[in-house]
Amino acid sequence: MGAAPGAKLSVADVALTIRDLLGAGNVVMNRPAVEAGLAVLEAGGDFADGIMAYEGEWLGGETFVSFDRQAVALLTQQGQAARLLD
Repeated sequence: MGAAPGAKLSVADVALTIRDLLGAGNVVMNRPAVEAGLAVLEAGGDFADGIMAYEGEWLGGETFVSFDRQAVALLTQQGQAARLLD
């Protein structure tokens, strides 16, 4: 049975669950991308932003560009080139 409508997991619970999946022998994923997502999630941002920034850089992108002010700030703090669109 799923969680009740409106129920939310804490960031710590989500991160722990993702880390458990990283350690599972029967789950295949792009570990560096997931770790990049976790770094942004644990810094207060969105998991998906970390993955997108990692994958964009891996594909040759030089700068992460977003309308999300928080994502740009967190990625910049982590040493990545990021620019906010107005």
